[in-house]
Amino acid sequence: MGNEVNIAAPRKLTNKDRMKIPRHPMPEQNPLERAKNFLEVPLGYTPEMAMEEAERCLQCKKPKCVEGCPVNVKIPEFIYHTAMGNFELAAQTLKETNALPAVCGRVCPQEEQCEVVCTIGAKVEPVAIGRLERFVADWERSSGKINIPEISPSTGRRIAVIGAGPAGLTVAGDLAKLGHSVTIFEALHKAGGVLVYGIPEFRLPKKIVEAEVNYLERLGVQIRCDFVVGMTRTIDELMTQEGFDAVFIGTGAGLPYFLGVPGENLNGVYSANEFLTRVNLMKGYHFPNNADTPIPMAKHVAVIGGGNTAMDAARTARRLSWTEKVYIVYRRSHVEMPARKEEIHHGEQEGIEFLLLTNPTRFIGKDGWLIGMECQRMELGEPDASGRRKPIPIAGSEFILDVESAIVATGNGSNPLINKTTPGLQSNKHGNIIADEEGKTSREGVWAGGDIVIGAATVIKAMGAGKKAAKSIHEYVMKKSG
Repeated sequence: MGNEVNIAAPRKLTNKDRMKIPRHPMPEQNPLERAKNFLEVPLGYTPEMAMEEAERCLQCKKPKCVEGCPVNVKIPEFIYHTAMGNFELAAQTLKETNALPAVCGRVCPQEEQCEVVCTIGAKVEPVAIGRLERFVADWERSSGKINIPEISPSTGRRIAVIGAGPAGLTVAGDLAKLGHSVTIFEALHKAGGVLVYGIPEFRLPKKIVEAEVNYLERLGVQIRCDFVVGMTRTIDELMTQEGFDAVFIGTGAGLPYFLGVPGENLNGVYSANEFLTRVNLMKGYHFPNNADTPIPMAKHVAVIGGGNTAMDAARTARRLSWTEKVYIVYRRSHVEMPARKEEIHHGEQEGIEFLLLTNPTRFIGKDGWLIGMECQRMELGEPDASGRRKPIPIAGSEFILDVESAIVATGNGSNPLINKTTPGLQSNKHGNIIADEEGKTSREGVWAGGDIVIGAATVIKAMGAGKKAAKSIHEYVMKKSG
C-alpha cells in the first residue's frame, strides 16, 4: 500500500447515486493456497476501493452506526475523510475513541453491531464499515504518519492495569492520554492477551498487535510482562506497597471448559486455549526446527464447538502440514452456530468438514493416546434458555469417528487466582467478578471489565467496558487527596 494517493475531486452524489454503488468485496487469498499457509486471508482494499466504498455512506444526521459501536467510533466522520482521500485525518478520527482500529477492523463482528443498523442497509448492502476501518488503520501504519495525540499534563496519579488484552489496553490508552501514569501487568511474555494467544495469524497478524501495543507505549503506558498478579504481587500489595491509586482487572476468560465425558484425560485431547496458544503465541507449527513447543501431529482432527474459537482452532489445524482431515463437531445445526458467517464460509472454502447435529459421548484411547471419538446424532427440540433450539440425542445413533486429536472449544471461564487472593472482591457463581456499568467492583479503588465480568465475549465489547471504566477511574483518582 503506497503512501501517496492520487485523489480525484470528490464527486457530487445524491443518495440515490450512492445506493447504486455496489458494496466492494474484500480481495482474498485463494482458498486452496491459504489452507496451506498462515498468511492473512483478506488482502485489504486499495485506496480507490476504499474511497468508492466510503462514498456509499449517506452521512446520516442521526447515525445509528455510532450507537451500535461499543466504543462509539465517529463512523460517518472517518468515512467522510476516507471518501475525500484524507486517510491521515480519517485515522486521527478513528483513534479519538478507538486505540486498536487495525485490530477491530479485522476481528469485530460489525455485521452484528454498526453495520446491522446502517441506514443504507435497509435497501441495499450496508456500508463496509469494518473493512474501511481496517484500510485506514493499515494506511496509517504503512505510511508512517502515526499521530500521537496531545497528552494532558501529569496528574501524579498511578493506575495499575491487570491484563494486556483488549479491555486492559483500552483502559491504559484512555488514562494515559488524560495524564495518568499507567502500568500494565501481563502474565504472559507478550502483551495482547487473546489477540496474541487466541486469534490466529491468518485472521490477525501479530505484527498488527505489536504495532497497536507500540502506539500505547508511545502514549506513555508501561508494560511489565511475566508478572502474575495474585502470585508475583497481590492487588492489595500493588495498592499499599507499590502505591497505585486505582486498579483495573482485565484478565479475560482463559479457563477452558471441558465436556465431562470419559477419556478427556487421553493424550491428544486439548482445550482450544492450549492448542491455539501453542500455535499462535509459541509458533508450534515450526516445531522441532524453529520452535520449542510441540503441537499434536495428528492426521485427523476433530474440533468440538460452533463458535469463533472453534472455527479458529479448526482453520488452524487445517493449515498444519501433516493434517489430512479436520472436522467441526457441533451438536446443533448450521443456523444455530454462533461463529461469524464469514469465518464459517472461510472454513468451508478451506475444506473443513462440518458434522452438525452431532455430539461426542466419549473419547477412545489406546496406550494412553486418543484413537477415536464416539459420537451421537442429535435432533432439535424447543428453544432453551439461550433462545436456540435444544439438542436432543437420537437413541441408537452412536458411531465412531477416527481421530488422533480432539480440540474442545465449548467455552471458557474466569481464572480464580485474583478472586482467591483479593479479600472482599465479590464474584458470581461462575467466578466472574461482579461490577457495575462503570466497572466498579465491591473493593474500593478496584475496577473490572471485559470477559472477567461478562464471560467470554467479543474484543470490541471488552474495549467498550474498558472505555467506561477509564472514565470512572479518572473521576475517582482526581477526587483523591494527596
